[in-house]
Amino acid sequence: MQFLQRSHAGKAAPRSLPAFARRLRAGLLLVGLLLVCASGASSAGAAAVPTSRPAAHAQTRTLPVNPRDVRMRQLIQEGRVASTVRVLDSLAPTLIVQFPLIPSGLKTAFPKASALVTIVNGDERSSIFDTVTVDVQNMPPNITFTIFLIELANKPFGNVEYVADLTTRGDGTGETIFQCIVFDAFAMDARNPGTSVDGREGTTSGINLEHMGMWFSSLKDAQQVLNDDSLQGTIFDGGNPPLHAGPQAMTDGQSAPVF
Repeated sequence: MQFLQRSHAGKAAPRSLPAFARRLRAGLLLVGLLLVCASGASSAGAAAVPTSRPAAHAQTRTLPVNPRDVRMRQLIQEGRVASTVRVLDSLAPTLIVQFPLIPSGLKTAFPKASALVTIVNGDERSSIFDTVTVDVQNMPPNITFTIFLIELANKPFGNVEYVADLTTRGDGTGETIFQCIVFDAFAMDARNPGTSVDGREGTTSGINLEHMGMWFSSLKDAQQVLNDDSLQGTIFDGGNPPLHAGPQAMTDGQSAPVF
């Protein structure tokens, strides 16, 4: 009986092993099929995803029309304001203009010298000053210049008003920011005030100062920078002696007003 049981057990094992192997193989095949299907679905899903998102609809944002911008551009077109003046887009009631300064006394020694003047004018009905930025490049290094509002861009300059200093750095760059009344600057002798014609407003009192120039603050600096000991002093800096400043270095160079 024990022999039969051993014999039966011995025969049963060989018969059961193939069945187990078949079930195992079938299971493995099923798992493999599932993995293949899953991989295919993943690949299909990945393929369905665009490689790049479509560009969003570009929204063009424009500022509301500023009547002061429109008016200034019209004056430039009519030649009542210099063609070198550029009007920057701004929100009313602000007006922002820019114009360059070019070498005058510096022309031979520093022909690449340049300056950009930016004037921000607030509400003309209530603003008590304008904000002015003068930014220079390729200038003589470590030199102080004086900035004047002037009646005429070039000699004989006419009436003038000192407004600021600018000292360059060692690389010939520099900037200064100051606040004063620019768009309505004028000079007059109250004993004989007279009138003049403003490019924007028509006939006004006194003499309009509608140009800008820069002078060497020191005659000695000018003689050294320009290598000319024969240069004579000018009045374009305060202090003693009265003629201790040097010649004009930069100017807007325009006959029509720049502000």
